[in-house]
This record gives sequence, structure tokens and C-alpha cells, in this order.
Amino acid sequence: MAHIANVALLVDNYDEAIAFYTTKLGFELLEDTDLGKGKRWVQVAPRQHNGTALLLAKAATEQQKQSVGMQAGGRVWLFIQTDDFWRDYNAMKAAGVTFLEAPREEAYGTVVVFTDLYGNQWDLLQRTDI
Repeated sequence: MAHIANVALLVDNYDEAIAFYTTKLGFELLEDTDLGKGKRWVQVAPRQHNGTALLLAKAATEQQKQSVGMQAGGRVWLFIQTDDFWRDYNAMKAAGVTFLEAPREEAYGTVVVFTDLYGNQWDLLQRTDI
């Protein structure tokens, strides 16, 4: 069966996006290939990923530029599921990641909302039911 290989994430600048995801979130840079004319194929993913990666796509049109940071219209868009919430939360906090709330316990697990460098909202989540 096929799987989702990439999720495109609009960015303003490849290098600042790579720096954020690798230094603040601890992702690894999987690929950075120059395609010419200012375009690159850049993939990042959590170090223990399941094959799905973010494709950092530099916004090229006005519509794309207006969507940077608002990929989900202002709601949580992507979810990082962890096996150790407090380890990852504390590492991200120490790295300067912006959290929009205090961590909270929900019926499904421990969760906190944070933003990436452009303002997209993410959940850091440790599920209790798996």
C-alpha cells in the first residue's frame, strides 16, 4: 500500500526554515537539492520518522506568500507524536520554540500547541491509548 511521502510546507526562505526545523525541533535534513533558478528540493523529518517528510517549498506567487504561516487557516495543522512528551517539550522550550499554552492532559494524552517560525500551529502530543 502506498503512503504519504511528503507534506508541502510553504516557507519564505529555505535556509531559515532548515535552521528552525533542524535546530529547534531536532529534525534531520534528508535532502537539499538545487533545482536551479532559485528552487530547491528540501526535505526534513523527525529523526525517527515513518517515511513521511516535510517538503519545504519556497513561496513563489503572491497567493503562496500570503499563505506562509497560515497553511491551515489559523488552526493546528500538523501533529508531532512523541514517546516522551516532557523530554521533547523541555528540549523545544530550551531551543526557543514558542508555545501558545501550558501543556495539558486530555483524555487522549498530553498535548501542547506551539508555532513554527512562520506561525503555523502544531501539536506536540504523547498519546495514552497506544
